Amino acid sequence: MPSYASEMRRFLLIWAVALAIVGAACADDQPTGPLPDAPTPTTTEELTTSIASDGRPTVVNVWASWCLPCRSEAPLIATATLAHPDVRFIGLNVRDTPRDAQEFMAEYLADATMEHVSDRSGGIPIDLGGTSGVPLTFFYRSGGELAEVHLGIIDEPTMARLLDEIDR
Repeated sequence: MPSYASEMRRFLLIWAVALAIVGAACADDQPTGPLPDAPTPTTTEELTTSIASDGRPTVVNVWASWCLPCRSEAPLIATATLAHPDVRFIGLNVRDTPRDAQEFMAEYLADATMEHVSDRSGGIPIDLGGTSGVPLTFFYRSGGELAEVHLGIIDEPTMARLLDEIDR
């Protein structure tokens, strides 16, 4: 019969191997090369003024690097930015560090043609009429009128419908 000490050594060895495998897998996910610039800090007033004065329909996608649903939504956001050059896309990073935001942008939004701003406190989405949860997407008509707030992961049909609504 194995002793408690030998069972504990076996258990610890299995855990050490598992952690090494997970660590290696996570290290492979890190972006290589130079990181994009960190999102520019902004305020609610600066963001709403920018949206209203731009003259284009605008989509504000609220995301965070630690948000798993944001990772699954990011390819759709990136594709939408390329497919709709007449629509302004803004990524609003919330409750994140600049470094984590840069790594997320490099990994998930590298091909997106969008501006990135940040809100370390996470209060701007609430000020805009949303919630503190992410992902969250705001759709504005040209001139800055809010058309829709979409809570949670957005799917392709919903994105297409809302883009059509604000891009008239």
